[in-house]
Amino acid sequence: MLGTCAAAFRADAGSLALLSPDTGRLETEVQFGADLAPDPTPGLKPGHGITGWCVLNRRSVLVPDVALEPRYIAVRQSARCEMAVPIQHDDQIIGVIDLECDRVGGFTAADLAGLEQLAREAARVMLRLWELGHLRVKARQLESLITAGQSLVTKLEQQELFDTLTREAAHMLQARACALYLHDSERRTVRCASLFGSASPAGPDIEFDLENCLFASPIHTRRQIWFPDVQSPEYRELPDLPADRHLHSVLATPMIVEGEVLGVVALFTASVHRFHNDERRLCAAFASLGAVALQNARLYARVFQSEDVLRKNERLTTLGLLAAEIAHEIRNPLTVLKLLHGGLGLDFPEHDPRRTDMRVISEKLDQLEAIVTRVLSFAKAPSSLHSRWSLADIVADTLVLVRLKLAQHKVTVSFTPPGRPLFVEVHKGQLQQVLLNLLLNATQAMPEGGTILITVAAEDRPGGPCVHLDLADTGTGVPEEIRERVFDSFLSGRPDGTGLGLAIAKRILLSHHGDIALLATGPAGTTMRLTLPLAR
Repeated sequence: MLGTCAAAFRADAGSLALLSPDTGRLETEVQFGADLAPDPTPGLKPGHGITGWCVLNRRSVLVPDVALEPRYIAVRQSARCEMAVPIQHDDQIIGVIDLECDRVGGFTAADLAGLEQLAREAARVMLRLWELGHLRVKARQLESLITAGQSLVTKLEQQELFDTLTREAAHMLQARACALYLHDSERRTVRCASLFGSASPAGPDIEFDLENCLFASPIHTRRQIWFPDVQSPEYRELPDLPADRHLHSVLATPMIVEGEVLGVVALFTASVHRFHNDERRLCAAFASLGAVALQNARLYARVFQSEDVLRKNERLTTLGLLAAEIAHEIRNPLTVLKLLHGGLGLDFPEHDPRRTDMRVISEKLDQLEAIVTRVLSFAKAPSSLHSRWSLADIVADTLVLVRLKLAQHKVTVSFTPPGRPLFVEVHKGQLQQVLLNLLLNATQAMPEGGTILITVAAEDRPGGPCVHLDLADTGTGVPEEIRERVFDSFLSGRPDGTGLGLAIAKRILLSHHGDIALLATGPAGTTMRLTLPLAR
């Protein structure tokens, strides 16, 4: 464009400068000509020099002899004549075209009129190019937003999510750096959870008092806020800003979910920059995606915590049932010892030490019996804890507890509730423990993933109606040498197993007047059957 103008008017030098919306200065985009002195200034203010006057007054100017022009700022020693024309569209000034000639009177009024016509055409061409570039940028940003959103929803570990969010936001909006600040509403603090593209102001565990932070404003107002230049003196003492002198403008966007401000996404630019509306909307959309992803990650962490508590409770239950089983096994020989001791009929003289020994033995036998009785009474589930439950609901609730573990091991579960509700009188927690044990056993039997099929069916028996729950997997099956003793205590087919899971499951089912059986097993998989009486 500049070359065309120079050739048309036989110019010896020239430049094309655009008016920066960020700095308000004329910034040279392209120039040509011999003996050009380097321009040390970041840009020319409107009103300074001939080109600045041209932009400020929105008028073209022709200077036949620059030596007689007080507004002229010498850039080339050989320049003698100059003309400048503003590039504008409607009332908007875009920039200026400036041409120089090494001869006094080298340009005429006709040349100025011709340059004005070329400037008008240049304005239309530049606007079309900018619109095309703008559309390309928007398409790229939209594609980046979709890709980043897909990436965010797959991140369930929180720190990985934070780092992905800041990295993708910086790349998408071509920012120098991006930071994520988490907000703790109860403690009224913020902390920098992730920072991409710059040095962190402090460790991720350092919390800052909200009232002393820059990002208190978007948190309090729940609105996007632009800070023109954080290198200004009034920002230097704020503790939450990165200690990087190359960061200038900041766009802070709050992350809000269901009315709660989870944090702030802060975009930093390497120079003073006014974020336009498209950038603001894009950042707001990305912050919303990040807020939802963060909420999902927190819910995921809570589910894992619940699973951890459940596993600890299961261990305690296992320990209690094991103690009950040991107490039950001790009680029989203890009863025999007590009967034999009482039947001996030994009566030693009053002052014989053996009389005292016999009394102590009798007391200790009674004490042992009392301990065993208390253990058995404590381990026995009170009948008041048994209540009427839909078996399908118990299965569904149990599957919710292990859905994440099953997904991690690439195990799919197929369960179709029966056509009519089947109710059982059970202790829900104990029955869920049995189902959890069977589901985890099936998962461990399928290290490469597989399918678990759960079916429920009722059956009429002479003793009363009952319900069968079959749980079938596609694992490797139970080893043949332990199939007959699979429900015995301390028998396990896994190196890390305790051998108590199925034994305790058997004990729980028997205490519910039901049973558990190995229905089928082989290379194609294993099927376990639970049987329980239907509630009347």
